[in-house]
Amino acid sequence: MNILITGASKGIGFATAKMLAEKGHQVVGLARTKPNNFPGAFHTIDLGCETARVTLFNELATEHKFDGLLNNVGLVNPAPIEDITLEHFDACIDINLRCSLQAAQAVVPHMKDQGQGRIVFTSSMVVAGVPFRTSYAASKSGMVSFTRSWALELATHGITVNSVAPGPVETELFNTNNPQGSESRARYIEGIPMQRVGLPEEIAAANCYFLVGQSGFTTGQTLFVDGGYMTGKSAL
Repeated sequence: MNILITGASKGIGFATAKMLAEKGHQVVGLARTKPNNFPGAFHTIDLGCETARVTLFNELATEHKFDGLLNNVGLVNPAPIEDITLEHFDACIDINLRCSLQAAQAVVPHMKDQGQGRIVFTSSMVVAGVPFRTSYAASKSGMVSFTRSWALELATHGITVNSVAPGPVETELFNTNNPQGSESRARYIEGIPMQRVGLPEEIAAANCYFLVGQSGFTTGQTLFVDGGYMTGKSAL
């Protein structure tokens, strides 16, 4: 299968690309910086630039005929309510939701033509509510809504749409916003029954199940890979 991954240069995106390649699948990755050992084709792009990303999405969809899409690129912009700027809020919505929508719009026509496809979102446990994550949580909750709506719309075309919602994971993004010894990091881990941060490979395994695994009859779902954080909480 041929899979497009946004935010593919590190963390969950890179781990997923590596796992897919090891399984024999073709991967095309997008991000601002190219890693030295990316296991597939890679295009350096600032996905925050709408014009550039739409142009590249359309070019790649024509060239590669994607079977799967992992909408993984993400932006957090943490802040207390009174310090949130509309600029930072809009940036989260743009990267996390608008970019995901435009990527899907580029690849879905081919998926419909061939009668099958897989779309996966990297959502987050923050959809359950986390302090100082207003912009991020709103955009990640939007991904869950996209998942459910698109699953219903695309089911008759053989296209599945699912989300993986990680708990805290040892990625550069998480560590930047929640450094060792910080109050926010301690708060996250305190709420995790396993009392640890997850590994990118643990999230990648869930992504691969939805992208290339035996998941053809699973759609519209959000799988929390979070060390038990959501256990006992209201399902969203």
